[in-house]
Amino acid sequence: MWMQDSDALREACLSHVDAVGLTAVADRFHRFAPRQPGVPAGVTGVVLLAESHLAVHTWPERGVVTLDVFVCNLLGDNQSRAHALMEALIEGFRPRFINRQAVRREIPDAAATD
Repeated sequence: MWMQDSDALREACLSHVDAVGLTAVADRFHRFAPRQPGVPAGVTGVVLLAESHLAVHTWPERGVVTLDVFVCNLLGDNQSRAHALMEALIEGFRPRFINRQAVRREIPDAAATD
């Protein structure tokens, strides 16, 4: 359902963001028009978080979804929240195949660079 329904995808994303304890500050979701009659069209959405962002892109005609959850950890460790959000969204899409990439971005301590 989320693959083509921007309203349902938006509600799911906002609900899961809240459930894991992240803070949504704005969002924008767009459903694309079909390129040909009878061919499903996807959705692109973003939720701006006080902690950074969630981005989602769907291609129902190919059965593909990309999810990007990025959180900053400057004022607190949000890694577990980011992982929980990703897991909830993956579970909602019920994929047959998952390809994950995780990038840990470290910000050097300002005192250590002096």
